[in-house]
Amino acid sequence: MDFITEILKAAVRSGTPLLYATLGEILTERSGVLNLGLEGLMLMGAISGFAVSYMTGNLFLALIVAFVMGGLLAFVHAFFTVTLKVNQVVSGLAVAMLGSGISGFWGRGFVGKTAKQFYPIKIPVLSNIPIIGPTFFNQDIMVYMSYILIPIFGFWLYKTKYGLILRAVGEKPGAADARGINVSFVRYFYTIFGGAIVALGGAYLSLAYTSMWIENMTAGRGWIAVALVIFATWDPYKALIGAYLFGGIASLQLRMQAWGVTIPSHIMMMFPYIATLVILAMTSSEKLKMKLGAPTALGDPYSREERN
Repeated sequence: MDFITEILKAAVRSGTPLLYATLGEILTERSGVLNLGLEGLMLMGAISGFAVSYMTGNLFLALIVAFVMGGLLAFVHAFFTVTLKVNQVVSGLAVAMLGSGISGFWGRGFVGKTAKQFYPIKIPVLSNIPIIGPTFFNQDIMVYMSYILIPIFGFWLYKTKYGLILRAVGEKPGAADARGINVSFVRYFYTIFGGAIVALGGAYLSLAYTSMWIENMTAGRGWIAVALVIFATWDPYKALIGAYLFGGIASLQLRMQAWGVTIPSHIMMMFPYIATLVILAMTSSEKLKMKLGAPTALGDPYSREERN
């Protein structure tokens, strides 16, 4: 029983950065913008959060800075794809490389150093429930924040006027524009906000999952999160299942190594890139996008002149 509890608890911890990244990308893609730069956004969140925590010791300030830095990098993607109408795949890959380069340069002075981090907080009564309690209610505050974000995003997306506007822009931007909705503003807002949420996933790695900065510490999680968006069929509630499922696989793989059952690291490193190729194939096929439930206008720049 203790073994199962430990695996499940590790799955939640391993899945939390993926959950943040997946939730942020769902919002972005629901507006019709494809952002493949999640790896760069997570790295920016990780290094900026760690740097602030190391220099000030204020974890909540570290989260705010990580959130802002993720939004700023996502703004670059929004500017190129929404205003300049650059190919979204190309822009996203550029953002991934930009974030990786900036974090590597900025983080050179922090390699091997430790900073203040979030520690697990037991929730009275709930943490005593067998299996479920230690798994879900003996975690750090960022995990608890992710629990709250899921119903908030789900309610916003499906039960509010603003969620309807978001879905309309992602499905039929021309029709939304005809109804007086500012398509560019909506895409800008959700690309930036979604990118900021993604950055929190990176901040989790350096502020909760570990207390050290390691270059490229996301280890392909950003690419995996892009794949999880499709797994979740652009639904915040299903994102929880996908993130924890992959987190469980990752934690189990570490346990297998401890047992002497090893999987070559080169094989594991291939998975994020294979997933990316699959995603590109899926998003290039209109029929497949419709079957999966992807926003109809995902990846397509919108121009009012073309509508007319």
